[in-house]
Amino acid sequence: MSDSLYLPDDQATVSFGRLLAEAVGSEGAVIFLHGNLGMGKTTLCRGVMAYWGHQGAVKSPTYTLVEPYEFPLVMVYHFDLYRLGDPEELEYLGIRDYFDQQALCLIEWPERGEGVLPRADLELSFSEKNPGRMIKWSKNTQKGCMIADRIVNKLNG
Repeated sequence: MSDSLYLPDDQATVSFGRLLAEAVGSEGAVIFLHGNLGMGKTTLCRGVMAYWGHQGAVKSPTYTLVEPYEFPLVMVYHFDLYRLGDPEELEYLGIRDYFDQQALCLIEWPERGEGVLPRADLELSFSEKNPGRMIKWSKNTQKGCMIADRIVNKLNG
């Protein structure tokens, strides 16, 4: 059972984002996105939003920290904590409210919110593998295991 995948380009990363959204479904999840700048975290988020029908731009919410996307079946919150000075700043955002509901929370740079963020169901790690990137996932909860199993089944099916 594979827990990694080579993504040769941005289109493959968008496609994996669509697959991830399908695997999560309307159940929601907390997903951490790890990786250096330019590794494809926001590109993956673009695929997630496209799966749910979003047709506009998907930019990294570097300055606003969170961008909400409301869809008929699910609420998606895209976080980018790159510019976060201190995890306690998240308390002023009312961060806990985002996780109290059945939403999909995609969090770039989660290590900057350590101690305040809830445990991730699934963690995706991006690394360079020219000309594309590798993506690895690790499961932290039962929900994360179910999502990962759905991904693997789709990739192998």
